[in-house]
Amino acid sequence: MKFSKLSLALIFYLITHTIKAQTDTTVHRITIKQEMVNKAGKEVMGMTVNGTIPGPTLEFTEGDYAVIYVTNEMDVETSVHWHGLLLPNFHDGVPYLTTPPIKAGTTFKYEFPIKQAGTYWYHSHTMLQEQSGVYGSFVIQPKEKKLEYDKELVVVLSDWTNQKPKNVLRNLKRGNEWYQIAKGTAVPLNRVIKRGALGAQLNFWRQRMEGADLADIYYPAFLTNGDTLNKYPEFKGGEKVRLRIINGSASSQFWLTFGGSDPLLVAADGLNVQAVEHNKTFIAIAETYDFIVTIPEGKAIEMRAMAQDGSGHSSTIIGDGEVLKAKVLERPDKIKMMQQMANMNMRMGAPAMKFNPSNPNPKKMMRNWGMQMHASSEAEKKELNHSKKKHNHSKMKVDNSMKKNDADSSTMKMSNSKMEMTNSKMESSEMKMDGMDMKLFSEYNYNYLKSTEKTDFNKDKPRKDVLLNLTGNMWRYIWSMNGVPLSKADKIKIEKGQVVRITLNNLTMMHHPMHLHGHFFRVVNENGEYSPLKHTVNVAPMEKITIEFDAVEDSDWFFHCHVLYHMMSGMARIYSYDSLRNEGVRPYSLKKLTNEGNHFYTWAMVDAASHLTELNVVSSNTYNQFNIIGEYGWNENFEFEVSYERYLYDYLRVFVGVNAENEIKKSNEKASTVGIAGIRFFTPYMFNLDARIDNQLRPEIRIGREIMIFPRTVLFGNYEYQMDFGWVNELEKEDGNGTLDYKSETTWSVGMEYFLSRNFSLMGSYDNRFGAGGGLSVKF
Repeated sequence: MKFSKLSLALIFYLITHTIKAQTDTTVHRITIKQEMVNKAGKEVMGMTVNGTIPGPTLEFTEGDYAVIYVTNEMDVETSVHWHGLLLPNFHDGVPYLTTPPIKAGTTFKYEFPIKQAGTYWYHSHTMLQEQSGVYGSFVIQPKEKKLEYDKELVVVLSDWTNQKPKNVLRNLKRGNEWYQIAKGTAVPLNRVIKRGALGAQLNFWRQRMEGADLADIYYPAFLTNGDTLNKYPEFKGGEKVRLRIINGSASSQFWLTFGGSDPLLVAADGLNVQAVEHNKTFIAIAETYDFIVTIPEGKAIEMRAMAQDGSGHSSTIIGDGEVLKAKVLERPDKIKMMQQMANMNMRMGAPAMKFNPSNPNPKKMMRNWGMQMHASSEAEKKELNHSKKKHNHSKMKVDNSMKKNDADSSTMKMSNSKMEMTNSKMESSEMKMDGMDMKLFSEYNYNYLKSTEKTDFNKDKPRKDVLLNLTGNMWRYIWSMNGVPLSKADKIKIEKGQVVRITLNNLTMMHHPMHLHGHFFRVVNENGEYSPLKHTVNVAPMEKITIEFDAVEDSDWFFHCHVLYHMMSGMARIYSYDSLRNEGVRPYSLKKLTNEGNHFYTWAMVDAASHLTELNVVSSNTYNQFNIIGEYGWNENFEFEVSYERYLYDYLRVFVGVNAENEIKKSNEKASTVGIAGIRFFTPYMFNLDARIDNQLRPEIRIGREIMIFPRTVLFGNYEYQMDFGWVNELEKEDGNGTLDYKSETTWSVGMEYFLSRNFSLMGSYDNRFGAGGGLSVKF
């Protein structure tokens, strides 16, 4: 057979380019399994990636073509999201939004070009699987090495619970205080009074908040690369080591401290920043930071990651020799935080569920809630006015410069980011005037991060402004944006070619690390046009942060709080370009994702005591709740009630139901069954109020409250008053001689509960129907 020169050239071209394509393709295979693991002294079922927690480091070089086969050997579906990577929408890994779920017993092939370098990670985006162990690191080496170091070490931080993650969320929704007790972070009334903080506590109660808090969950272990302590003696004196640090936790933020001299921070969220010595560093969930440390001769250095609330830590020892210990940070003082916050003119408790979710009105919410600035003395007013004048003067200069077509380019750059920086400084001075110790939040800014190149956008590009107030309700553990959980929210429409500018205004007492899929955004800080690019930004309590990104993609992308339990309770949104959903995911219902935070959770409590047995069962999702309450006294008094309630907003709900109780005291031979309807309201100062009427037109008021008075001890009380005006039934006197115009019934009880564990308590109470007694309370 003869070939022409052209044919031979074509064959040679195809062979060489096929070899090149194969050379540039990096293939990884990972398998997700359910296996017994021991991370905190107890064998429990976890989820492993290639048999380990965390999973293996997937390594690539910038410019590679990544092919990753994910095999699901579990009995439930799963997924993998490649956190921080710029990749095709279909391979982003959010099931039912961008990517099909990986069904049990199947393998899914992810493939995408590697467009970047740096430190990233991967994790499941299916329900709560990330907490069970489905996460690992993703490292991309640059084509050209720009940083000087000898070796590198990947460090994955995480948290571990021996509970099933679903039970963790159920515990949070039922409002059990055990997690704070177990961590030693509970703030009972006796400690508050001892510290002279009763006024601050009353301020919090008035705003329906128990107190300042930093973290929701008790974790028996915090892990570094899967262990509480890891040692790496292979690093020798004089070597420069690049630490690629990833916070892969489900719900824990950390303070990083280092022994020896201050480390050099060189990258944030995978991208290089201008190198800066920075020791005490706050790393939020889902963030990554790269540091270069130099190992001293004959020494080793400790990197310590302390949980934000001080409830535990992990340690990494790098080097072989005497260990230079990292600084041990003080545990946060929650009572002092309460006092500082109470001194601020702050309106807390913005609704997590608005009455009308179709009309969120975020600007009105921002005006009405959060920091309410004022000056408390004439001197402070003068200083405040001076700050405002400086701010207005700066703004005027910006406006004038924008009007001049021939303005100097450096003046033109002084635009919104500069104005926001000035405004931020003004707000800071106002907070100082209110007696606020600025250390409370000042360490959570990003001003130490400066990009290596300019990141600002052409001023002529069209811009879309989005205001997202971060809102939450700790009482029912509902989290949202603009008072609307994901299940009730519309997509945020954006257009290709826009600069999307997002103001994140945190109206809660919790930190929220916000992550945008498929994009990097500028975190506008004091470095202006050199503001850093990130994929995750932490928004501290009552803090406002502005981010902006260039809309260059298509289809739908997820944006959410990376506290796993916040996301799974509604704090998420979908950014949608003006294009159809990815064809490969269209058969899958998007509602499966958006409704994840709206699942029903059921819990129950049984009191088995010497004078009564009480049962309370609750099944609740975001807006609906079913209740069963039964009380049976050994003196044969009883009451049983079934009700359904609908939440109109956070604290107000309407209900209907059926109530049955004995008519003859100390006898269950005759029972009265009535239909009931009314409202239930969680009042300021945290009282549960129930106002109802039954089908015999008898109005009734019920009110209850519980207070933690000692570290493990709760005091509770309930009062009920029923009125009968004889509007339906004729009221007879007790002796049967004659009738009455009015009759009332009063029921009350008071008691104490002592927590033994998450599910068991000792209780004692007195009830005017059942008498006095004590016993065991079981929660499940």
